[in-house]
Amino acid sequence: MSDLEAARIESEAQRLFKKLGVMTDFKTGGKYSLEHCRSIAPLTLKINDLKREKDAVILAHYYCTPDIVYGVADFKGDSYALAKKAAQTGQKNIIFCGVYFMAQTAKIVNPDKNVFLPPVTAGCSLADGIDAEEAAKLKAGYPQAALVCYINSTAEVKAFCDVCVTSSNVYDIVSALPNKQIVFVPDLFMAENIRAELKRRGIEKEVLSFGSTCCVHDKYTVRDIEEIKSAHPNAKIISHPECPRSVCEMSDYCGSTAGMLSYVKGSDAEEFAVFSEDGIVNSLELENPSKTFYPVSRTCAQMKRNTLNNVLGVLENLDKAPRVEVSRDIALKAKISIDNMFKMAGK
Repeated sequence: MSDLEAARIESEAQRLFKKLGVMTDFKTGGKYSLEHCRSIAPLTLKINDLKREKDAVILAHYYCTPDIVYGVADFKGDSYALAKKAAQTGQKNIIFCGVYFMAQTAKIVNPDKNVFLPPVTAGCSLADGIDAEEAAKLKAGYPQAALVCYINSTAEVKAFCDVCVTSSNVYDIVSALPNKQIVFVPDLFMAENIRAELKRRGIEKEVLSFGSTCCVHDKYTVRDIEEIKSAHPNAKIISHPECPRSVCEMSDYCGSTAGMLSYVKGSDAEEFAVFSEDGIVNSLELENPSKTFYPVSRTCAQMKRNTLNNVLGVLENLDKAPRVEVSRDIALKAKISIDNMFKMAGK
């Protein structure tokens, strides 16, 4: 290795360490070390070089590992932010570090671009909770209802729905729909939180729910909160609406990933207990270095299947790498529900 290349790698390691060095490494329980950053610097350098050469953009969900989110991603965000960014990107090749339904959404809004999901088959317990046949039966069985799908659903399910929602806009969109009856899929716990929020707003709607729960957020319990509050009585509890209603009721703030980031940034509190996937803790640590976070550790194994090595593998073999495909008929129908979300969200 030449002195020039060694210096370049060391500079990259230092860049990574400025961000990752304040974050918790959930594999070890400590912080990311400079040595760790030195070990991944050759990979991040190669990925960043190749994406420029090959007209590629990397989108990464907050739940991916920090080396991806802060090492190679051009844009990071929650599901809503990434759906918007996917619709706006100018590059020919989109590498989506997330799970399959997210990559499908990127393809739906970019039918003429190439979309790649590095782990290829990374899935989601929510998206697996309802299929197209079940969505079709719900559409036919409740003709007066608005069929609303959480973004954590497949393109085939979105194709039957009137509007798609994310955790950052679900309450406002459901409130604004003229229908008195709502069929919500596939998050059963989010549906409970929708009912509670509509009641709080004084809006009378019947919300029917079908599907499943998030295999990360559905594990949180009231006992977890009680234990955290016992150990850290000054900690604010923040949670995601994919959590059970009992957990959300006991939270100081319950909202989307982006909402949690905003809440913590604007809060005078110094301690927070985070009831969401570990990845969001890393971003909270970076953006709020003077505050302390107590993760109630839960990891999405599917999100963590995104690695620097499989991102690099896609970039090195763009012509042969599997592409995310959505049939034209399904994409056109699914896009209606996504476009309606953008329109109703108004931002």
